[in-house]
Amino acid sequence: MAAEKRLEELLNIVVTEGGSDLHLFAGGSPVIRVSSTLIPLTKYPAFTAEETEAMLKSIVPPERWDSFEKNQTIDLSYAYRADMRFRVNGYRVQGGTALAFRLIPHAVRTFTELNLPSVLEVFTQREQGFFLVVGPVGQGKSTTLAAMINRINDSRAEHILTIEDPVEYLFTPKKSLIHQREVHIDAPDFGTALQSAFREDVDVIMVGEMRDYETISSAVTAAETGHLVFSTLHTNNAAQTIDRIIDMFPSEQQGQVRVQLAGSLAGIFSQRLIPRVSGGLIPAYELLINNNAVANLIREAQTHEISAVIQTSSQEGMIDLDRMLADLVHRGEVTVEHAYEHAMDPKTFERYL
Repeated sequence: MAAEKRLEELLNIVVTEGGSDLHLFAGGSPVIRVSSTLIPLTKYPAFTAEETEAMLKSIVPPERWDSFEKNQTIDLSYAYRADMRFRVNGYRVQGGTALAFRLIPHAVRTFTELNLPSVLEVFTQREQGFFLVVGPVGQGKSTTLAAMINRINDSRAEHILTIEDPVEYLFTPKKSLIHQREVHIDAPDFGTALQSAFREDVDVIMVGEMRDYETISSAVTAAETGHLVFSTLHTNNAAQTIDRIIDMFPSEQQGQVRVQLAGSLAGIFSQRLIPRVSGGLIPAYELLINNNAVANLIREAQTHEISAVIQTSSQEGMIDLDRMLADLVHRGEVTVEHAYEHAMDPKTFERYL
């Protein structure tokens, strides 16, 4: 009980301080992240290994504790009070237990509230296709996907299936029927859940993360066979994302996958969260829209030319990250230094300045 009360106090601090993350580990004081900056809570004494173990055990379902002890890591969602949810990772560090909590806001925010481009609306209204939100860890990919799924929920009567590890945002059905499946609880893995989706009369599928060949293969097939599929990858830009997907397949299948991807890909949205001059974070992003030129580059294994297409296709709705970073600097939203850190091509970014 002492571990649970201490944990509750720390989770409250994350919320009241406007934080996004909480780190607990043996041998050190808790640390929170606020607007991308780590802040040690030095007024709290260091945790013992027994305390962090007890904290994790208090929130892990008993039937999954053996899995943690076997694999030395576990992912789960944790509902704390009616208005707070956290994504949690528990892991071993030099024999001790550490925990990382990521706050999941209760309300799913709109594109406007998230400072996202209105062009994303177009992709939520498609009947089929494959749309990816990509970027490094902690850059708001899940939040953007949630906004897109909720937009469909607001506007169309569809059967939406989410497959997540763990489930993050909870959706309230509006016009759509929504089922959310959690890996390890509702399905053994992403691939199995995706395969069963073909027999569940699903219109829209959201895959929390594409981690392996089976998941990517099933997602591409789903997009080809009349489904609208959304997912994420930890890649830096559109060209790298396409290469990563193709490289997951055996060499003898890669030609066919290029053809499939050229036909089914709707777009790729790459985003970063950058410290704002006025406080908080603001997104910067790249958007690739799969037109005839892009599809040809994918089929012909010329993905290195995709960035040039994005730079010259703003009239079609594509967005170049370096141009956007320069625009944020001109508007006084971010500093040159912060923008430069996230530039895809520093020389191109400098030209835009």
